[in-house]
Amino acid sequence: MSTTTTTNTPRHTDTGARTDHAAGVITGARERIDDLDGRIIGLVQERMAVSAVIQRERIASGGRRVNLSREMEILGHYSEQLGKPGTALAMTLLELCRGRI
Repeated sequence: MSTTTTTNTPRHTDTGARTDHAAGVITGARERIDDLDGRIIGLVQERMAVSAVIQRERIASGGRRVNLSREMEILGHYSEQLGKPGTALAMTLLELCRGRI
């Protein structure tokens, strides 16, 4: 006579979920995050291209490559909207966009 034992081991180790329903929700949300990340990367690349146009025109007209007062405006905006992590995000964006010409 054999007995079957059931365990409460999660079947969805890739999501960390303990139920099929939770695994489905997590999988769907992760797909949405992946889509959003792709869109964010595309927007960052677009921002870099626009920034390069601005820098080229500023330099061609005899100005400086970087406008520090404008960068401070951007830092302030991100900080107001997202707090301290927003400042770090803005710094990263500014770094990505500087001197790419």
